[in-house]
Amino acid sequence: MSNKTSSSDRIREKKKLFLDREQKIIDAALELFLKESIDCVTVSKIASKAGIGKGTVYKHFLTKNEILVRIMLDYERNITDCLAAGIIKAEKGDAGAACQAYFQARLARPDLDRLVQQLEGRLADAVDIAEQLEELHNIRRSNEDSLSDMLTKQIGAGVLEDVPPHFHYLACWALAQGAVDLWYSKSWNYRHDTADLMKFITNIGVTMGNRGQYHPVSKDTAKKKKLKSS
Repeated sequence: MSNKTSSSDRIREKKKLFLDREQKIIDAALELFLKESIDCVTVSKIASKAGIGKGTVYKHFLTKNEILVRIMLDYERNITDCLAAGIIKAEKGDAGAACQAYFQARLARPDLDRLVQQLEGRLADAVDIAEQLEELHNIRRSNEDSLSDMLTKQIGAGVLEDVPPHFHYLACWALAQGAVDLWYSKSWNYRHDTADLMKFITNIGVTMGNRGQYHPVSKDTAKKKKLKSS
């Protein structure tokens, strides 16, 4: 019995060491990718930063692309966890909780968000990580389904504007996307109140879909305005 227990402990310890080392590789890679261009960061550089041999990196990741997509997956899983917590709060009465959680997750690390956006375009057609990319897309589709269910309930309850659910979460995505771009804009990032601006944008995002704010112009009204102006 003790031999079996000892053997199980060794297996668990070995697995823990493997996972800890893998995380060390990802942490080192992320630090480098945030400071240097993606092409300048090699597997050798990552290994050196992590304090391990290059061959050891390949025991965890067969290609550099596998490291890159792992960064994307970790980022997306964090978004998912934040959204899930927000959705639970929203279903308990805090209508804007999911939206707020989404903004906070993305704007907490604009540098990481921007890196993931760059990786998105770079890895879109990478054959060697097709399986991981499919996993990424599955996570996103699951998030969309969860958001659609929550938003449909809030629309039915009269809390949010009666538009297709995806209008709401894509509007949040667009605002968050713009906020990240604004953070890095050479025209605006010299200001000292950028952090406060991000909070303001988050507050707008949380309430922008509330019922009573959207007044779509009907075709007849648009036609009358056009005739009046001409």
